[in-house]
Amino acid sequence: MYRKKKIACVIPARLASTRFPQKMLASLSGKPLVQWVWEAALACPHFDERLFAVDSEEVKNLVESFGAKAVMTSVECQSGTDRLIEIQQNMNADIWVNWQGDEPFIGTGMIEDLLQSCDDENQDVWTLKSLLKENFSDPSVVKVVTDRAGRALYFSRSQIPHGDNVVVYKHVGLYAYSDTALQRISYLEQTTLEKAENLEQLRFLESGLYIQVHKTNHSTVGIDLPEHLAHAERVLQRIGVS
Repeated sequence: MYRKKKIACVIPARLASTRFPQKMLASLSGKPLVQWVWEAALACPHFDERLFAVDSEEVKNLVESFGAKAVMTSVECQSGTDRLIEIQQNMNADIWVNWQGDEPFIGTGMIEDLLQSCDDENQDVWTLKSLLKENFSDPSVVKVVTDRAGRALYFSRSQIPHGDNVVVYKHVGLYAYSDTALQRISYLEQTTLEKAENLEQLRFLESGLYIQVHKTNHSTVGIDLPEHLAHAERVLQRIGVS
């Protein structure tokens, strides 16, 4: 238990990636990408449950080969959140962490940043931000603006706030949901803003959910494209991990 909450870590691992086909079967430095994620999740002491939410027998067999728990979810799920919602129907937890299967560099420090206020019953969803120093106009880099207390005001693929000499924060796509919030999200329909920006968290905002955004100084390397895998190899070499 962390802060008297039962916390489940669900790792969505979807095989049918459009930008990087069969990404979840890829290897990183001679080890399956998803095994890096699993071992990092095992090293975090704050989880009461850890499992993969998969959509194919290939990924299920792979993760079970190194001792991980895998639960089959529908191929119709459009997001990792949808897979958490499926898992929630047959499992109990107070807080649900969505740790994507292509994020091998997340560690305990980042999880602690994420969960630092998970005992606040007024907050529904937790996520992270980090200072952005470049790529302000890159639409693949999602930006976030919060109020003074860290509550999310808006997320965008455009630069926000606009202007010179302003502080811009990158959204780090790691989420935690209260059990009640995740149940509520399961009934929400897609919104116009969500479709325009292709960001599901805008649906949560438009529906009145309180998204608390904590700052993190920890960095991560997501694997969205084949070239990102090569970059991750170089990062491992630089830090001496194999």
